[in-house]
Amino acid sequence: MSEIEREEMDCDVVIVGAGPSGLSAAIRLKQLDPDLEVVVLEKGSEVGAHIVSGAVMDPGGLDALIPDWRDRDAPITTKVKKDEFYMLGEAGEIRLPNMMMPPLMNNHHCYIVSLGNVCRWMAEQAEELGVEIFAGMAASELVYGENGEVKGVVAGEFGKQADGTPGPAYEPGMVLNGKYVFISEGVRGSLAKEIIAKYALDADCDVAKFGLGMKEIWEIDPAKHREGTVTHTMGWPLGSNAGGGSFIYHMENNQVCVGFVVHLNYANPHLFPYMEFQRFKHHPMLKELLEGGKRVAYGARAISEGGYQSIPKSCFPGGALLGCSSGLINVPRIKGIHNAMYSGKEAAEAAHAAIAAGRAGDELTDYNVGLRTGPVGKDLKPVRNVKPLWSKFGLLGGLSFGGLDMWLGSMVGWNPFGTMKHGKSDAQATGEAAKFKPIDYPKPDGKLSFDRLTNVSFAMTSHEESQPCHLKLADPEMPVKVELAKFGGPSARYCPAGVYEFVEEAGSEAKFVINFSNCVHCKTCDIKDPTQNITWTCPQGGDGPNYPNM
Repeated sequence: MSEIEREEMDCDVVIVGAGPSGLSAAIRLKQLDPDLEVVVLEKGSEVGAHIVSGAVMDPGGLDALIPDWRDRDAPITTKVKKDEFYMLGEAGEIRLPNMMMPPLMNNHHCYIVSLGNVCRWMAEQAEELGVEIFAGMAASELVYGENGEVKGVVAGEFGKQADGTPGPAYEPGMVLNGKYVFISEGVRGSLAKEIIAKYALDADCDVAKFGLGMKEIWEIDPAKHREGTVTHTMGWPLGSNAGGGSFIYHMENNQVCVGFVVHLNYANPHLFPYMEFQRFKHHPMLKELLEGGKRVAYGARAISEGGYQSIPKSCFPGGALLGCSSGLINVPRIKGIHNAMYSGKEAAEAAHAAIAAGRAGDELTDYNVGLRTGPVGKDLKPVRNVKPLWSKFGLLGGLSFGGLDMWLGSMVGWNPFGTMKHGKSDAQATGEAAKFKPIDYPKPDGKLSFDRLTNVSFAMTSHEESQPCHLKLADPEMPVKVELAKFGGPSARYCPAGVYEFVEEAGSEAKFVINFSNCVHCKTCDIKDPTQNITWTCPQGGDGPNYPNM
């Protein structure tokens, strides 16, 4: 499509993604110089439409960016009042004493929020400063300069037919050029993936690691609601099959966020993360909380879990990777919003200084250094071994050794385990189906637990079905001949939206079907596919989930 003529727009900084990191960068740039031309591109139908997070927010990043946010009617009002930690068994639970937890696990200075609503509010702050935000404008292609630097993106391309050719209503989109381009797509974004590979940004870091987070919002009986209570659990139902755990956050208006995270380095390809989540809600503790209530929303997304040692080089010729594009989640705290905001602020300050000095299109090395030595590095470095210790020693061993490592790392700045390696990628960790027993999952009851397609309807996802499938196969024969034959077809299970299925008809070979209209843009397939045959790319702008309050 390179021969297509497109209009071009030049600005100072182009930001791909209106999440907390991208919006923080935009706000900080305009704070530093109101005359800078800053454009933010958002692939969702509106800011926040594709945002899903727990979320308990550490306000440190926002304090640094907008110190008076409390006076600006920010949707950040539910302060954490109580922390609870439980180890679950199938029939009961044991509460872990809070005194066992390192101080960094204390949430009492944090807030339970809808990150989507926080981003909507941040977008308003950015627009008041003069930032131009274009929603429904997916950045589908990178534009490179003469010296190999990233100089812009193609955005707003619409109307391709299923075979990739322009349809009758085709719109070629436009090229937005910037002196610097910030990539803040979230976890495993398609442009970030291309940039990391092109410039070998991960050459000197450990492998990236991920989890799958699934979340439902429930309206519950007011008598059971405890606004400001934050509960985390480990153990059942995952057991030894996978690492992970749950979160239960009591929001305002008698609503509760119920979430479940499965670490994607599990070996048993028969594991069905979505059904583990549904089974979890039948635990006596959850059943008592949710009975009589109703689920009002569902969503899912991958979570970066590699931590400090997996952060790639975060600057490249012409721009920078922000937030989850660099993987800045603090795994034990299950928090990344504050680090996303810090990264956006840091990148903005580096770009502003460069532009003021007359530079453009080079590497923002000050940002790359500052990310590791500033608030983000100080947050992530003490907890860097929690994930690899859990992977190596399992739940109990990981809890013991990881707790010790966290305590010493956060209190005296010394980690007895040094810096541990993660080992295999999540795709490589997947074992062959013949070496594991299938797992029998109970059928959803339609009251506490639900089938995938019913739940996906609560994500309000929508894709124009005449467009090309945005889930690309490197080899169309690989799913049946290798993924199904060798690994048992895990794509039919690891996807939390039922996008993939193997359809068998009498007398013929199984057929691999991609129901891309179901996709909620979690990117799990791009991460966990054992053959690494699936690449997630952006559909046309505006398509995907439409989360109202996630």
